[in-house]
Amino acid sequence: MVQDRTPERIRMISRIIGEERIGTQDDLVRALRRRGVGVTQATVSRDIRRLGLVKVRGPGGARYALPPEPAQAPDPRRIRAVMDEFAREVMVALDLVLVKTVPGGAAPVAQAIDDTGWPDVAGTLAGEDTIIVVPRNRAAARAVSQRLRGLLPPVRV
Repeated sequence: MVQDRTPERIRMISRIIGEERIGTQDDLVRALRRRGVGVTQATVSRDIRRLGLVKVRGPGGARYALPPEPAQAPDPRRIRAVMDEFAREVMVALDLVLVKTVPGGAAPVAQAIDDTGWPDVAGTLAGEDTIIVVPRNRAAARAVSQRLRGLLPPVRV
């Protein structure tokens, strides 16, 4: 009888994603093979879906990452770290707040904003590099934009 190695392989993929910059499924196949795990691209594709891996873009290019775990209590360091890595500009447009990010950075920033649980934020909508933050009211738009501007990274030269 053949033993199912899926759980073991899934744990290994999680470790690899945390330790290495994996940008493609082929990169992941090679990383697994270096560790003695014979695997096909089709199997890796299914494992990526099982893990819910997301592709994020950063200064070093696109890479796979584990999805953020739902926080029991918001960690203020997380929003600061995510804004520092991905956010580039915050502005108010009518009664909405827009956050511009590096390409591929909108989803992690929007998720971090949602995870803060700020009462003056009704929700977010993320595209590729732009987030619409929906405040609860007009006064909240200014407060949210100021709070987010305070989390922007210093200007990089």
